[in-house]
Amino acid sequence: MTDDIAAGSPAFDLSSSTDRYVGDPAVREEWDRRYADRDQLWSGRPNGALVAEVYGLTPGRVLDVGCGEGADALWLARGGWQVTALEVSGVALERAAGHAREAGLTADWIHAALTEAALPPASFDLVSAQYPALLRTPDAAAERALLATVAPGGVLLLVHHAGMDTEQAHDSGFDPADYVWPSMVADLLDDDWEVEVDEQRPRMAPDGGAGAHHTDDLVLRARRLR
Repeated sequence: MTDDIAAGSPAFDLSSSTDRYVGDPAVREEWDRRYADRDQLWSGRPNGALVAEVYGLTPGRVLDVGCGEGADALWLARGGWQVTALEVSGVALERAAGHAREAGLTADWIHAALTEAALPPASFDLVSAQYPALLRTPDAAAERALLATVAPGGVLLLVHHAGMDTEQAHDSGFDPADYVWPSMVADLLDDDWEVEVDEQRPRMAPDGGAGAHHTDDLVLRARRLR
């Protein structure tokens, strides 16, 4: 972690009883409930699209947006990446940090919403957002925050479930119109960016865990040129 990241972002400290979360408390509480309902929500293995798209990249600094229980973050750390992992759920973040400790791996855990994390701009060689639940706003704050963190020469990798963006609002309260989808980020890319991948493909899903029923991914991989 750079000094700027350490100074500007709320690091997660397992030994501290002080909650330094930055973001909407209602969002944190919602995701804490989801994680607390199960001992393990996700499969514990890295997402297939991440593994495929990171192959061949030179390890550097990576931001894992919505790291959940840490499977992607730990896989990246094992591959030599310097990991900063961002998550709104303290329950998930505590699990992720525990898994890292057990594996003898290190990462910088940030307990914050992406738009509130005060991450230094243009600081990460890879920004990975795997199926993120980023709330949409009129000013495209989440989309712009994703793009702003990528260093020149770095890569943004955004992966989501295909078809969800066109669904109608659910009785459960989930409305796709409330969330950011890859096409919305792609619409903001200008001449400073080169789109390397923008496609729908069969999902390489880890066995088990929530979301395993989704069969196809939307994959956006873009490189910042300057």
